[in-house]
Amino acid sequence: MAENRSPHILSTSANLLGICFIVLTSLKKLALTDGSLIDEFAVAAVMFFMTSCILSFISMRRQQTASQRLEKAADLIFLAGLLVLFLATILIAFNLIK
Repeated sequence: MAENRSPHILSTSANLLGICFIVLTSLKKLALTDGSLIDEFAVAAVMFFMTSCILSFISMRRQQTASQRLEKAADLIFLAGLLVLFLATILIAFNLIK
């Protein structure tokens, strides 16, 4: 029997989405977006996490067959969002972007 990961994906994506929005708002409010790639990474992560949230929510509302496909897509898109955040963190840590 397959596990239902959609609620976990939805809640975690929503939390990370909120963090990305806080980062974007802070960057815009402090006017730190000029000459920086951090906001582009944050926007990419927002897009991935928002898509993951939407797909996992729809997955919880569908029948079993369609639900599994949507859940797998949400899972892969969530992983892509995590990779974007990981890459941004590594680049910041090694002072490759400011």
